[in-house]
Amino acid sequence: MQALLQLSRIIDTFTEWVGRIAYILVPVVVGVGVWNVANRYVGRAIGRTLGSNFYIEAQWYIFSLIFLLGAAYALKHNEHVRVDVFYSNYPPKRKALVNLLGTVFFLIPFCALLIYFGLPYVEQSWRIRENSPDPGGLPRYIIKTFLIISPVLLIIQGISEAIKYFAAFRGILDPSTIEEEHETKL
Repeated sequence: MQALLQLSRIIDTFTEWVGRIAYILVPVVVGVGVWNVANRYVGRAIGRTLGSNFYIEAQWYIFSLIFLLGAAYALKHNEHVRVDVFYSNYPPKRKALVNLLGTVFFLIPFCALLIYFGLPYVEQSWRIRENSPDPGGLPRYIIKTFLIISPVLLIIQGISEAIKYFAAFRGILDPSTIEEEHETKL
């Protein structure tokens, strides 16, 4: 079990780094958004078009990356949506069991389905080197790749969470340790 817990720590460290990348992209997307707005209003004032599809698409690409890369980080820190009607009153071992079952029977299979059904879509995009239909737009096949990368990252982090929940359920790991880890953020 200690080897699995070590694997979980390695996965958690990797997820933290991916989360930092997503975190760094937040001011970038804000900057591109400000640039787009400024270009639109200044362009109107002087009667010229200053913006381009490149910056508009860059803004939504970066926003998509924040969301897609940040999903595993949100899972690691227990920041996903949860309905706590019954769960909040459960003792720690029962919470660990519920989380373990939810991870194994819902999260991982759902992500596997996303990969299964998304892979042909992404492969086709790469095969034709899909680009934006708009002049000056960005390649679409690159951003579509993250439709596969994101669920892979979620599965990897889900494995880490399942290991910790199993250890907590078995009494090998103190459940409060998991809760403390979830609260530790960038």
